Order: sequence, then structure tokens, then C-alpha cells
Amino acid sequence: MNSLDFSNKIGYEFKDKALLSRALTHSSYVNDKKDGAHRNNERLEFLGDALFGAVISEELYKRLDRAYEGTLTKLKAHIVCEKSLAFYGKQIGVNESVFLGKGEECNGGREKEALIADALEAVIGAVFLDGGYEAARTVVLRIFNDRIEDAVAGRLGNDYKTELQERLQVGGDLKISYKLEREEGPDHDKVFYIVLYAAGKRIGAGQGKSKKEAEQNAAKEALERGVSDCTLKE
Repeated sequence: MNSLDFSNKIGYEFKDKALLSRALTHSSYVNDKKDGAHRNNERLEFLGDALFGAVISEELYKRLDRAYEGTLTKLKAHIVCEKSLAFYGKQIGVNESVFLGKGEECNGGREKEALIADALEAVIGAVFLDGGYEAARTVVLRIFNDRIEDAVAGRLGNDYKTELQERLQVGGDLKISYKLEREEGPDHDKVFYIVLYAAGKRIGAGQGKSKKEAEQNAAKEALERGVSDCTLKE
């Protein structure tokens, strides 16, 4: 993949093409050249790692205005992890575009998650140096849009019950209970309806194909309503 194709993939055209080239240069390629004219992407990776985390943190903070710090931290970890970076790096062709030494090439470097993840972070750092924070932010949000949407929609392993418990028991122990209200449907396709109580007050309800799913949805509803230990004391 040439630099123009890669720029089209990420939605950003570099003014300084050398920055993009450096971002996609693995240390093994530099070691093979041994002429001092090439520089690897490790410094850009360091910069991109910090920027990536900042952009994702800002976006989650803005879009999940009722989420507590613990929830935001968990969601961020799902997005900025190596596996996530490698997956989206492959989607935009980082593995096809990175410059590798012969040994790394023969050892399957283009399929190594860590190598792809590092190179994508380096690209983010290069965009920042070339176009500034807003340019880097735009590229990150474009590449990771689906992952961010999943996080906001609660599709990244959210544990709403734990989050609710942390929120309600911040001032001390408080009784939380999930009551099965009813079941509907045949045994092979049941729907469970759960009502959630805290401090003797009904604070949420949910349904699901299992009791666990219904409980999670009840907790999610309570969180979306802004229930806290303070509101229960009113």
C-alpha cells in the first residue's frame, strides 16, 4: 500500500511525508540498513500512546456524562488495549504498510499484534506533529468510531450491577435487591422481568433472556435515571 492509499484510509494527508514514513518504520528495518539515515517509530509511538489515551478519555468523558470514574477507566481500557489497536490497525492496512527488516518479515511480523499496535500509535503521533491535536483527534475518532460507539452503547462488557453498587454504597453499606417479578414465554424462549430495589425503594426494572441479563438491564436503567445514595436519602 502506498502512502497516498494509506492517507486515504486514515482520512489525513501528511504535509511532511517523512513523518508518515518514520511512523511506519520498525526498528528491524533500521537495523538492517545500518546506515544511520533511517529512524524507527519508537519515539512517535511514545507520543501517539499518550495522545490516543487523551482523545479516548475526552470522548468518553463527554459522551458518558453520568458514568463514574471506575466505569470510564474500564471502558477506556477496552479501547486503548493492544488487541483493539491491532484490529483497527489491520483494517486500515498498517500491517501491509509497515517497513520491516528481513528477519522480522520472515518471522511473521506483519501479523504480530504488538508490532501493529505500536505502529498505529506511531501514526497517531505523526499526525499530531504534522497537523496538531485536532487533526490527531479526528483521525483517532474516525478509526475507532465503531469501538467508541460500542463503549457508549454498553456493548464492551459493562457490569452495570457493579457500577450501581459502587455508586450506592459510596457512603456505606446499603441494601440492594433484585426481585423476579414474572416470567413469560415457553421454556426454550423465556423472558425474565426483574425489579430492582435499594433502601426499600423501587429504582429500576429490566428484562432479558436470562435473569442475569434482566438484572443488568435493571441496574442500567437505575444508572441512567441518575440514582445515587444521595437521591435515596431524600
